[in-house]
Amino acid sequence: MSRTVYCQRLKKEAEGLDFQLYPGELGEKIFANISKEAWAEWQKKQTMLINEKRLNLMDPKSRELLEGHMRAFLFEGKDIDIEGYKPPSE
Repeated sequence: MSRTVYCQRLKKEAEGLDFQLYPGELGEKIFANISKEAWAEWQKKQTMLINEKRLNLMDPKSRELLEGHMRAFLFEGKDIDIEGYKPPSE
């Protein structure tokens, strides 16, 4: 049986993550307060950020930038705006 959480991003009860996906205190907060749906949304944004900003995840500054965007997206309701990004035309 899946667990539910009150998702801080979606502002509703939703299916919670199966396990802690991010380390440390922030990972515990995400596990307790973020739904699978919101985490999937973040993963898409994260991929876009990494690619468009050409982030090197071995670089502590890049990881710090990404974590800041993750906090803003998941807990502050902010969307990620990537300057100059144009979605592919269909």
